[in-house]
Amino acid sequence: MSLDLPLVARGKVREIYDAGSDRLLLVASDRISAYDHVLPTPIPDKGRVLTQLSVWWFEQLTPVLSSFGATHHLVSASDVPAEVAGRAMLVRRLEMLPVECVARGYLSGSGTVEYTRTGSIRDVVLPAGLVEGSKLPAPVFTPSTKAEIGEHDEAIDFSAVVAAVGAPRADELRDLTLALYARAAEIAAGAGLVLADTKFEFGVSPDGGLVLGDEVLTPDSSRFWPAATWSPGSVQPSYDKQYVRDWLTSSGWDRVSPPPELPSDVVEATRERYVTAYERLTGERFV
Repeated sequence: MSLDLPLVARGKVREIYDAGSDRLLLVASDRISAYDHVLPTPIPDKGRVLTQLSVWWFEQLTPVLSSFGATHHLVSASDVPAEVAGRAMLVRRLEMLPVECVARGYLSGSGTVEYTRTGSIRDVVLPAGLVEGSKLPAPVFTPSTKAEIGEHDEAIDFSAVVAAVGAPRADELRDLTLALYARAAEIAAGAGLVLADTKFEFGVSPDGGLVLGDEVLTPDSSRFWPAATWSPGSVQPSYDKQYVRDWLTSSGWDRVSPPPELPSDVVEATRERYVTAYERLTGERFV
C-alpha cells in the first residue's frame, strides 16, 4: 500500500506518515512481531482491531489524563484517507520520550524470569514466594528502553528514567502510568478480564505538556487473561499475542534465524483472540 503522503517511519506494525500541520497519520498493518522479529505471516484484521481498540481506550482514559493535566495524541480516526479507513489515526506530532512505561499488576513473562533469578524486577523488590501469574501486592512501574526494530527492549532502573527525562518528569511518568493502569484494570475486570501488564508511550507537546501517544491497551501491548480461569502457577490463557510466542517456542525456532511462517490454524486462533479482546472490552461486535 502506498499513500500520497511522505513516509516518516516504518515500525514493526505501523507506518507513520507526515499529514502536515503538525499532524501524523499512524497506519496499523496486520503484521505481527514476536521476540523482536516481524513475522512473515500477517494476522487478518489485526490492524483494525489495534486502531479501533486504541481509539476506544483513549476515550475511556481521558478523565485520568485530565486529572494529571495531560492529554492524548488522537485527533481523529474518521478524517483519514479512505484506503486506510478503520486502521489509521490522525494524531498530534510530538517529541516522544525515550522510555517505555510498563505497569505490572501480575507477574508474567520477562518479569517472572527476572524475579525468579533476583527476587526483583530491576530495582523493584518483590515479596518472596511469587510464581508465574501471581497478583502483585500493588501494581509496579518497571520501565524499559525503547528499542529499534530487531533490537530488544531492556528493563531499566527508575534512576535511568530520571537520567533520561529529569526527576520531575520521571515522577510524573511513573504516577500517570500507574493511574492509567489502575483505571484500565478496573474496566477490564468489569469485562471479566485480568489486565496483567501493559506499556504506554508518552510524548511532549510544544507547550511542554505530557501526552499519551502510540497505541494503548491492545493485545499487542498488554496481557489480557480471562478472569474466570486465572490460576497462579502456570502460563495463563490469554487474549493477546502470547499464543503466537508459545507456538514459536514449540516450533523450535532459535529466535535468531528468520522466523517461520505461521500455520493457518495459528493465524485464525490469533485473530480470534484479538477480536475477542476487542468485543469483551468494548461490549461491541467487531465488524
